[in-house]
Order: sequence, then C-alpha cells, then structure tokens
Amino acid sequence: MFVKDTHEVTLTLPSDLEICFTRIFERPRHLLFEAWTKPEHLRNWWGCEGSMLTVCEIDLRIGGAWQIVMRMADGSEHPFKGVYREIVPGERLVYTECYDVPAIGSPEWLTTITFEEFDGKTKLTNLLRHQSAEARDGHLQAGMEGGVIQTLNRLEQYSSSMPPANATKK
Repeated sequence: MFVKDTHEVTLTLPSDLEICFTRIFERPRHLLFEAWTKPEHLRNWWGCEGSMLTVCEIDLRIGGAWQIVMRMADGSEHPFKGVYREIVPGERLVYTECYDVPAIGSPEWLTTITFEEFDGKTKLTNLLRHQSAEARDGHLQAGMEGGVIQTLNRLEQYSSSMPPANATKK
C-alpha cells in the first residue's frame, strides 16, 4: 500500500480504486462534524488556499443533495455536487461527489468521512472510492492531493475558532 505523510495529513492508496486522507485534529468530533455539514461553517474553510465558495447548499438527510462552487483567485469556478447516502451524526458521512464539469465527463466518486474521537482529539478520515483505477489515477494526477491537504489545513485553522458551545452534542 502506498503511504505519503505530509506532517499533518497522511495520504494512502488502500486499493486501486481508493484515495484516503487522514488527519488528527485537536478538536472534538461533534465540532468537526458541524463544520463539515453546516453551510455557515463550510463557507469559511472548504477549498484550496485563496479560494472562496460562491455556492454552498446542503440538504443534510439521506437522499438530500449538496452543491458547492469554488472560485479560485484567478476567477475560475469549480462546481461539485452529490447526494447523501449515510449520515451518522458526529461519526460518519457517506455521499456521492461529482466534479460537475461535463467537458471532462463530470467524474463521480463515493466519499466516506469518518470522525473518530480519542482523548479530546479527532482522527478524520476522508476516503474516496472511484469507479475505476483510471478514474482514481486521473483524480490524483489532476492535483487534488494539494487541494485536499490545503482544505484540511483550512479546516484545522477555522475549527480552532469555533466556540464549543455552538457545536451539537455528541
């Protein structure tokens, strides 16, 4: 199995279809789950450095859709969308994710986010399962690794400013 550790974020390739990112946060999992599932928080951290979300819609229920449009500093826009398949509050999210650009085929994958708490910290695992090895490799070659690492770093920074009183209970 391929493993790459960039100090804060570890990247592994568990199978020829999967990409997995893990990071330990000094935050309780319910706070990170809230940051990941509420638009008022997601707008503040999701995306590459220098980007902003121009669209951020979440219908957090099984079968509910989500949509994000990330605008980069150069003005280019990158639309993503998906549908929730599983939601275990504070613990797990499973959803489809699509880079919604028809000119490149609008690739879709299955994303599983898990939040495992221990000693007041949370291990966040972001597992992406592609439909083929070629799709997985294409995603990696498109530069997504750096974007995910930047996004998780931004989540670390943003979540440190979230007051625990605003987070849902475990």
